[in-house]
Amino acid sequence: MASNNNSNIKVHDHFKVVPPSSTKTTSIPLTFFDIFWLRFHPVERVFFYTLPNSQSHPSFFFQTIVPNLKSSLSLTLQHFLPLAGNIVWPSDSSKPIIQFDPNDDGVSLIIAESDSDFNHVVENSPHEASLSRSFIPHLESSDSFASIMSLQITLFPNSGFSIGISTHHAVLDGKSSTMFVKAWAYLCKKAIERDESPTLLSEFEPSFNREVIKDPNGNNVMDLVSTLFPSEKGNDRSLKIFPFEPQLEDSVRATFKLKHEDLDKIKQRVLSTWEIFDTKESKPQTLSSFVITCAYSLVCVAKAIHGAHNDKEKFSFVFSVDCRARLEPTIPNNYLGNCVWAYFIDTQPLDFIKEDGVFLVAKSIYEKIKMINEKGFLEGEINDMFNKIISLSSEGFEFMGVAGSHRFGVYEIDFGWGRPEKVEIVSIDRGVTIGLAESKDSKGGIEVGLALNKPVMDIFSTLFLEGLSNNE
Repeated sequence: MASNNNSNIKVHDHFKVVPPSSTKTTSIPLTFFDIFWLRFHPVERVFFYTLPNSQSHPSFFFQTIVPNLKSSLSLTLQHFLPLAGNIVWPSDSSKPIIQFDPNDDGVSLIIAESDSDFNHVVENSPHEASLSRSFIPHLESSDSFASIMSLQITLFPNSGFSIGISTHHAVLDGKSSTMFVKAWAYLCKKAIERDESPTLLSEFEPSFNREVIKDPNGNNVMDLVSTLFPSEKGNDRSLKIFPFEPQLEDSVRATFKLKHEDLDKIKQRVLSTWEIFDTKESKPQTLSSFVITCAYSLVCVAKAIHGAHNDKEKFSFVFSVDCRARLEPTIPNNYLGNCVWAYFIDTQPLDFIKEDGVFLVAKSIYEKIKMINEKGFLEGEINDMFNKIISLSSEGFEFMGVAGSHRFGVYEIDFGWGRPEKVEIVSIDRGVTIGLAESKDSKGGIEVGLALNKPVMDIFSTLFLEGLSNNE
C-alpha cells in the first residue's frame, strides 16, 4: 500500500471514474458568475458515516461499499457529464471553458484507510485543524488546465467511512455541488436496493443551459480577476488556482450548535435593541436564522481575534447570495453552475467588536439582503465588489466570510448505509470563515463550523457559550 503525505492515511487505490459509454467531447462556456471564482480555492467538504458492527469490517468496505460507490458514481456522471472534465482555455477563445474529453478525462477517486480514532475525528469539541485535511483529495490545477472535481473515500476500520469531495468553485456553487452529491447518494442507494435501472429524480437532474445567464461583460470580469489574482511570470491565461493555503499551524477545528431556542433568544435581543437604537424606521417583524447565526457567530469571532491580537480591530463581512430567483428571468432551481454573487455588508470598521455588535451586524446583514431582494442583481455590482476588496485590503481590514447553508440538507444524504454522523466544510481553514449546516440533532437548529488559532478558539468558545447562557 502506498502512503500519502499524512502518516495516518494509507492509499489502497486510485481510479479515474468515467461516465459509461461516453464518446462525445462536451464543452460548456463559463458565465461571469463562474469566472469570478476562477482562481479561487476549491470548496472542500467531507461526509462521515458510522457503520454498524455487522458492516464495519474492512472486507465489507472493500467488497461492498467501494464497488457500489464507484459504480453509482459512474452512473451519476452520465447525468453530470461536464463534471468529469476540466477547465481549459482554448487559444482561440477570450474566456476559459468547461470541457469533457472521453479519451482523457474522468474524476479522480482515491480509496484510502485511516488509523485515526473515528470518534475523535467526528467530535464537535476543538481538535487539530489539520486532521480533517487527511480525508480531502487534492484538486489538480496548472497553467493549462484545472480539474473540476476529485473524491476520496476513507475507511475507518470497525467504525465507519468518509467521503471527501473537492470541487472547483468556478464550476459549482454550494447548491450545485450538494445536488450532485444527493444525486450520487440516490443512485447508490437504489443500486443497493436492487433497482436495476434507477431513474434520477427530476429535482436531481441538472440543467447546464448557460443561455439563461445574461452575461453583462464577461471579459471585464476576466480582467478584474487577473488584477486580483496575478499569475506568476505574467501569464494572464493561467488556470492555476491561487495559493490560499490552509491556516493550520497551532489551529483547531470545532463545531458549535445553535438550537432553535438559542436563535429565538438572540433574535429577541436584537429586535429589542432595534427599538431603542433605531427609532427612525420600524423594526422588522422577524429576522432569518441566517442573519442571526452570522451576526452572533461573527461578532464572537471578531471579539476573539481582537482579544488575542489587540491590533486587529477592523472587520468586514462578505457573504454569497443565491441569485437564481433574483435574476430576470429567474434561473431554474436545478441550474448547475455558479449563480451566486458576493456582497459586503455596510458596517463601520469597529462595529464587530462593540458591545452592541450583534445588533449592529444583524441590522446590516438584514438591510443588505432587503436591498438585494428589492433591487435584484445589478451589473454595476461587478466593479463595486472588486473595488471594495482592494480598498478594504489596503486599509488593513480582516475579512470574514461564510460557507455552506443550513438549507442544503446535507444531513439527509444517505448512500444506503444511513445518514451522516458529521459533515464538515474543510476549506473554511483557508480564511476566517464560518461553515453552516442544518443541525443533525435538533429541528430548526444550525451547526457552525470554525477553524481558528487555538488561543482565538478558546476565547471564541467562552464568548459563544456565555452569550447563550445570558438570560438578558
